[in-house]
Amino acid sequence: QVQLVESGGGLVQAGGSLRLSCAPSGRTFSNYFMGWFRQAPGKEREFVAGMNMRTGGTYYADSVKGRFTISRDNAKSTVYLQMNILKPEDTAVYYCAARTATVVWGVPRSPGEFDHWGQGTQVTVSS
Repeated sequence: QVQLVESGGGLVQAGGSLRLSCAPSGRTFSNYFMGWFRQAPGKEREFVAGMNMRTGGTYYADSVKGRFTISRDNAKSTVYLQMNILKPEDTAVYYCAARTATVVWGVPRSPGEFDHWGQGTQVTVSS
């Protein structure tokens, strides 16, 4: 059973930065596809960023491209989401997700393509 433990959310002013962490417990994530999603009140959960842990490829939603960076620390078995130049519209609960099945083609971007989820961490950006 894969458990994803997230940390790093909080309250920040617009233009500020936060870094989220996600540590899968009990398993190595070297063959997974790891993703970050967010869900704002009244909205659907949406893809933010993803990394193919096998190839190192990274992928971003257009809304965060150039501001957010997904990265990993293999020694700590941790995935990070560095969020810079935060905007009020980035306010949401952010979720770490893991897809354990091998990605053969394309990039998983919908929640249904991921089979393990963290508990979520609140990010609030004030204007």
